[in-house]
Amino acid sequence: MSASHPVSPHAEPGTVRHDWTVAEIQAIHDMPLLDLVHRAATVHRTYNDPADVQRASLLSIKTGGCPEDCGYCSQSAHHKETGLARQRLMPVETVLAEAAAAKASGATRFCMGAAWRSPKDGPDFDAVLAMVRGVRGLGMEACVTLGMLTASQAERLAEAGLTAYNHNLDTGPDYYDKIVSTRTYEDRLATLERVRTAGIGVCCGGIIGLGEAASDRVAMLQVLANHAPHPESVPINALAAVAGTPLGDAAKPIDPFDMVRMCATARIVMPRARVRLSAGRRALSREAQALCFLAGANSIFYGEVLLTTANAEADADAALLADLGIRVAEPILAAAE
Repeated sequence: MSASHPVSPHAEPGTVRHDWTVAEIQAIHDMPLLDLVHRAATVHRTYNDPADVQRASLLSIKTGGCPEDCGYCSQSAHHKETGLARQRLMPVETVLAEAAAAKASGATRFCMGAAWRSPKDGPDFDAVLAMVRGVRGLGMEACVTLGMLTASQAERLAEAGLTAYNHNLDTGPDYYDKIVSTRTYEDRLATLERVRTAGIGVCCGGIIGLGEAASDRVAMLQVLANHAPHPESVPINALAAVAGTPLGDAAKPIDPFDMVRMCATARIVMPRARVRLSAGRRALSREAQALCFLAGANSIFYGEVLLTTANAEADADAALLADLGIRVAEPILAAAE
């Protein structure tokens, strides 16, 4: 399969590529749903173990007061009607206790989010480094999302043993300025490059249900799929509408099949990535989630809260995974020395 030739969406899975065109990905995304799921499942089984789904736990370590104006986010200081209480950075010991509890519940990756535009060097950043070292010492993968990074900050996170850095693109480049005005798409891409240069894994995906067209979703996937290497982790989120944000009332509920399409398309164009079924999963039925797993999703956020919005209940997740015969994935990397 080559970007220089017309590609049928029904073509057999080929090698891992970094030269996808928007038209190729659009043709895949728009396939009849059952054909799309079949193709994605074939690719998934070629590159991954379908019974291997990672459970990741997510904790907001510093909540609210973010100077960015993302239209979907309850943590933005611009959206004062959300009623979210601003909180300082949590103590290291508290975060590590939460990580240990997550591990005991079956999570193998612990993700920490701080509502910053970009972290400042100093005591708070040093505390985050200590959190990363502590999580890795528990034998878990460690992921953080802190906003935009400098090259030196990325290097220090790598030295601390950080497994992955989350920095979502949110949507396609042409729709991005409809969602946020306080940073550019190029700002996001620059941080991703610094993270990759430092040797940290990249966790990068987006959100559907922001009012975007299907072509915007496809454009986002094309940007991700043409990174070399691909992001190790690709979260697929559905908007969790929060009252008091610009998108709190205007958003329409996402059709579950749209989540399936995004998971399947991401799997086909990024065969080895962990496709993470992320925000919005609480609204999906067991059957819809199972279809997403069939289509190539192989990670979930495990726990009852995603930063500030509700998530599926852990007991229900455990029951679903057990009923599907899915086991807990082992961490990719051993604990840091």
